[in-house]
Amino acid sequence: MKNYTITVNGNVYDVTVEEGGAGAAAPVASAPKAALKAAPAPAKAAAPAGGAGSVKLEAKAAGKVFSVEASVGQTVKRGDTIVILEVMKMETPVVSEADGTIASIDVAKGDSVEVGTVLATMN
Repeated sequence: MKNYTITVNGNVYDVTVEEGGAGAAAPVASAPKAALKAAPAPAKAAAPAGGAGSVKLEAKAAGKVFSVEASVGQTVKRGDTIVILEVMKMETPVVSEADGTIASIDVAKGDSVEVGTVLATMN
């Protein structure tokens, strides 16, 4: 048997692998150890004072920005798609909740977002 310590996505695992002569090894993983946390990523620069709108469009689920469909200054109607998130390998549109004008787009394609992250603002 061989013991290994493996780190996956910041979680540390102790893994024991049995060596066998006539087949594949059967790994046995234990519960994750407390991993050292990396320093938090620096916050994005705030939008210019005049650019932030009064209505915030926030992520309802954690995921990755698949595409940005609207641009600053664009007039949108209720239900228009502003951003598309990839959530659990599914494209999930984030739509305007009211008629208005896009004041800021606070994410870019490829950004990872958490629940509550402001994606865009509107007036």
